[in-house]
Amino acid sequence: MLRARVVLALVLAALVGCGGDDGAERRSSDSLDRALLTAAERGTSEEVGDLLRRGASVRVRDRHRRTALTLAAYRNDVAAARLLIDAGADVNAKDDTRQSPYLIATSEVGDDPTLLELTLDAGASVNDKDSFNGTGLIRAAERGHAGIVRRLLETDIEIDHVNRLGWTALLEAIVLGRGGSDHVETVRALVEKGASVDVADSDGVTPLAHARRRGYDAIVRILRGARGRRAGG
Repeated sequence: MLRARVVLALVLAALVGCGGDDGAERRSSDSLDRALLTAAERGTSEEVGDLLRRGASVRVRDRHRRTALTLAAYRNDVAAARLLIDAGADVNAKDDTRQSPYLIATSEVGDDPTLLELTLDAGASVNDKDSFNGTGLIRAAERGHAGIVRRLLETDIEIDHVNRLGWTALLEAIVLGRGGSDHVETVRALVEKGASVDVADSDGVTPLAHARRRGYDAIVRILRGARGRRAGG
């Protein structure tokens, strides 16, 4: 009986020991994953690369469901983003606010297409929608990112998609723009690629009417020119 108890105790000790090793490994892995999120948000690409080599997971998410790539994208840290993408990070992974690395690249990093190119090369879903049911094209047009708009127009993105506010990319460039050169060039890029100048907002106001109301003369000329070419063709 005593011998049986000793054997049982040894078996239980062995099991506890194994569990302890597993627990330590899990804690180590969790620590690396948390460190990767911190490095992507506030650190350097060298730190990101080191953590990836040590086994940190690109699939880890923070409490807002942001991945390391999402955090790096917000900083426009192209070097870190490239490392994460090469390690398998998902450019379409959305957080709690329905932002993804791809959508961030269309609107949150200025008119710099470098990060956008990385996400496109990695299989970005160009017609993905944000929390306003808007495409990356609409987001870029609102901010007057003409270079990014032109790059997106080279993809199969839906040019006349209407978001939850009732606006197309063209309408957003006018209604939410300032009429400056960046938004003028955005409107020009959209019109040259065939954006409809007749799709009105939910109140029935056309892009031309919005531009006239705001005194955006350069945009008015572009829209009139598009209508004239269509009538003449």
